[in-house]
Amino acid sequence: MKPFPRAEISARALKKNLSRMRQIAPKSKIMAVVKANGYGHGLLNVARCFSEADGFGLARLEEALALRDGGVKAKLVLLEGFFRQADLMTLVEHDIDTVIHNEVQLTMLEKSSLVKPITVWLKLDSGMHRLGFTPEQFTQVYDRLERCPQVAKPIHIMSHFACADEPDNPMTVQQLRVFDGLTKKVAGERTLANSAGSLYWPESQFDWVRPGIALYGVSPVVGDLGCNHGLEPAMELISQLIAVREHKAGEPVGYGCFWHAKEDTKLGVVAIGYGDGYPRNAPEGTPVWINGRRVPVIGRVSMDMLTVDLGKMATDCIGDDAILWGKKLPVEDVAQHIGTIAYELVTKLTPRVTVCLNE
Repeated sequence: MKPFPRAEISARALKKNLSRMRQIAPKSKIMAVVKANGYGHGLLNVARCFSEADGFGLARLEEALALRDGGVKAKLVLLEGFFRQADLMTLVEHDIDTVIHNEVQLTMLEKSSLVKPITVWLKLDSGMHRLGFTPEQFTQVYDRLERCPQVAKPIHIMSHFACADEPDNPMTVQQLRVFDGLTKKVAGERTLANSAGSLYWPESQFDWVRPGIALYGVSPVVGDLGCNHGLEPAMELISQLIAVREHKAGEPVGYGCFWHAKEDTKLGVVAIGYGDGYPRNAPEGTPVWINGRRVPVIGRVSMDMLTVDLGKMATDCIGDDAILWGKKLPVEDVAQHIGTIAYELVTKLTPRVTVCLNE
């Protein structure tokens, strides 16, 4: 018997999406971003499906070590860099590249004594103002890394877009100019494009692209769908109906009793809630796919359950599948109803949701 709720992950879709990103950025290497448990799809699952990627981007050292422990031998890049001096020895031991984005990291690196040099990606703050060295600092920091014997040569360069998911925002052009102007003569490789950059700004692709959400078949742009770019959703979040109830006009349902039926209807109770990572703030009308149609969430999402209005003439039964998002119900659509982004939905699933990899 299949567990509920569960996230069914399509290995075929993941592989297809990687292949599609190669078509979109044919001159670039692909650094598949698999942080946050592979965007909720299972870290080792997706790394194995992305075995043809040129490398992997991760946020935390623990994620990188999990890949090494899982037998992944590809290039790994620690996108937030290291936090402690002792981490440097671990990075060298496991052959993990590190980003350098602040003076503290740079000083720790200069003071370290490593058995072999470490591969470094110098992060330039081209305008996002979150991490990285400013354009005014760039040349001095680059020179310090060039002189540092603990750093493998050449030094690679990266930056990150702030507004690439807004195709009409001039900020992206400004960041491109800053990045290219400062780095076009460096010896190392360069990377700037995330998913949105790869899809919407081909001039930003450079030596490497770093797709994240697009590899999972999801568009990074609000109002867009991954399928519009030849991508396929890799996750289908499925639960089931555990109750089907006759419901009278005027009667409420759920905590707070703020929703009342406008007419006689049938309600379905789905075994998923905020304890599984489905947002408590999902408003009335958020769609769920049951037996070939969209039905609306009603009432308040609780810890273990949510309620949907099946309609007066419904013939749905206890045990029927309820799809919270997937190929038939794009997660981008669900996110728009809730007022969030698809990234948040797929990454916030809790361990109560069983992740199943299907070929």
